[in-house]
Amino acid sequence: MLSPIQSLLMAELDIPGIRHGFFTRQGGVSHGIYASLNVGVGSNDAADHVMENRARVAAWFQSGLERLATVHQIHSPDVVVVDDTYDGTRHKADALVTKTPGLILGALSADCGPVLFADAKAHVIGAAHAGWKGALSGVLENTIDAMVSLGADRAAIRACLGPSISKRNYEVGPEFVSRFLEADTRSQSFFSPSRQPGHSMFDLPGYTCGRLTAAGITSENLDLCTYDDEERFFSYRRTTHRGEPDYGRQISAIQILET
Repeated sequence: MLSPIQSLLMAELDIPGIRHGFFTRQGGVSHGIYASLNVGVGSNDAADHVMENRARVAAWFQSGLERLATVHQIHSPDVVVVDDTYDGTRHKADALVTKTPGLILGALSADCGPVLFADAKAHVIGAAHAGWKGALSGVLENTIDAMVSLGADRAAIRACLGPSISKRNYEVGPEFVSRFLEADTRSQSFFSPSRQPGHSMFDLPGYTCGRLTAAGITSENLDLCTYDDEERFFSYRRTTHRGEPDYGRQISAIQILET
């Protein structure tokens, strides 16, 4: 029914008791520019289509829609801890963590980096939406800290970056570069000159994984570009370049299996 992309690092056989999926845009009921597994509540897609698509994601985890936890993503460093009291509220934040079996943590994306986290021994998981604003302001580190507060061992946490826009398709202006260099001059290594004078190409996946490494986390990058692969992924930047009115969102999600 669905077409998730599985990461070998965090696949069920490698981490018993934890299941995850980096889902594509395929396998849903939406039409047109939203075809077909659009899970974006904030899109202008038909609400019943979005809910059915989200229900299909939950069903892949052998759970009901009420167990799928997502947030109202605002490109922030903010993290929400969820547990058995989760009631479906979409808090304004960009990451979730839990130690509650059965809950599915989901991060939506359409060029930004979805990052899934797991400490298999402590059975603590996280899901973060890491666009440039979130990554720069610390959403990854805050997700790790929240996991540690639930009992995770920083040294045991593994992370995987899912489909996101690649450096070859991410051109930015000089003011963008300045934000990063003002925060850390070492960020220069993630930029290279573009064909347009004064502009640069930004390596968001490299920057994301670099932040994870600096935080002491072992990570993997699936190295899948959302902009290039229209058949499998939605892309905000591709939509913008085409002048389309809206875009869909894919989901990456993770769950501690109930025993």
